Amino acid sequence: MADHQEASVTLPSDPASVSTARRYVVEVLGSWGLDDADGITDTVRLIVSELATNAVQHTFGQSPTFTVDVLLERDEQLRIGVTDSHPRWPQRLPAAVQQDNGRGLVIIRSLAAEAGGRLSVTPTEEGGKTVWIRLPWPSAHAA
Repeated sequence: MADHQEASVTLPSDPASVSTARRYVVEVLGSWGLDDADGITDTVRLIVSELATNAVQHTFGQSPTFTVDVLLERDEQLRIGVTDSHPRWPQRLPAAVQQDNGRGLVIIRSLAAEAGGRLSVTPTEEGGKTVWIRLPWPSAHAA
C-alpha cells in the first residue's frame, strides 16, 4: 500500500447527506483494502455519522456544503476530517446541561479515545473549520 492515500467528497448540508458520507468513507476504506481489524470500521462509521450530523445541524444554514476527507498515512494512521464554512467551532456542553441533543462531540471524543485516537479542530483559510479525528490503524500492526 502507498505511503499516503486520500479521498474526499463534498456534499450538500442536508440530513440525507449524513448516510451518504458514512457509506462513502466505508467504501473508500474497503477500496484501499483495509480490513476491519478490531471492528474499527464500525467506530469510523459512527464517528463520520456524528461529524456529518454536526456539520448539517450546527451550521444553521451558513454552510451550504460540507467536505469529508479521508487520509491514510504510512499504513498506520487514519485521519478523517469534516469541513464546513461556518465560523463557530464546536462547543462542549457542561455535564449539568440536560438536553436531548448536543452530545455528538462527547460521543466522538469517547470513540476516538477508546480507539487510541484524538479529536482536533483546525481553522480553514475561508473562515470555517475542520474537525479532525486521528486514529491508529490496527491493520498496520498485522504482518
